[in-house]
Amino acid sequence: MKRLLTLLCLLAGFFTGCGSSDDMSIGQTPVPQNPQPQNPTEDTTVRYLALGDSYTIGQSVCATCRFPEQLKSQIQLERPGTTVNLDIIATTGWTTSNLLQAIQDGNPSSDNDLVTLLIGVNNQYQHKAFSIYQTEFVSLVDKAIGLAKGDKANVIVVSIPDYAYTPFGQNLPNPENVSMELAQYNTFAQNYCDTAGITFVNITDITQMGLQYPTLVASDGLHPSEQAYTQFTGRILPIALEKLQ
Repeated sequence: MKRLLTLLCLLAGFFTGCGSSDDMSIGQTPVPQNPQPQNPTEDTTVRYLALGDSYTIGQSVCATCRFPEQLKSQIQLERPGTTVNLDIIATTGWTTSNLLQAIQDGNPSSDNDLVTLLIGVNNQYQHKAFSIYQTEFVSLVDKAIGLAKGDKANVIVVSIPDYAYTPFGQNLPNPENVSMELAQYNTFAQNYCDTAGITFVNITDITQMGLQYPTLVASDGLHPSEQAYTQFTGRILPIALEKLQ
């Protein structure tokens, strides 16, 4: 009798799962005891090219204080496993003409995941014809796109700081004219970017707090300080991270 009951239970278990603690509906996938992440974090290398003038090279601040270096560090912090290879083409005093020539001479790689462009203040300061900026800014944006794998989504244009709100600017005959002229430059750049579908980030208002908050101005009394560049980075970073997804 005992053997008969055992046999019946085995047969019932075959058809119904009798006495089993591992019951499972048809088609249900077993859950592994130690599941592994489906998409483990992989090391990634990002190529970032920063184009500009003194505001990009970071005149009068340390090498790691300028905004491209701060942006690099923050991207790596926000994206563990990411290494950012940063190249900078920028020199204090450069106009749009100088930057175009430097790009031509340097022939940088076109395989960049991110390109920033901040240029134009020296066109204004050196009293170059505004028409030169209008023409050459467009050319530089096209260059930036070409250097960003041909994808305008990988480009960020940054507005020109307003140096009228610095001790240097206040010693000029008409600092208010500086602000008016730079506003003309920035308005043209933003309108062009908006029309062309290119990201434009405004940081000019940060620099216009330079008289109220002197710590935003570097020791030379003219250029942005590390603190100002940190605020620039705070505006650029979320956009850069989104582009690098």
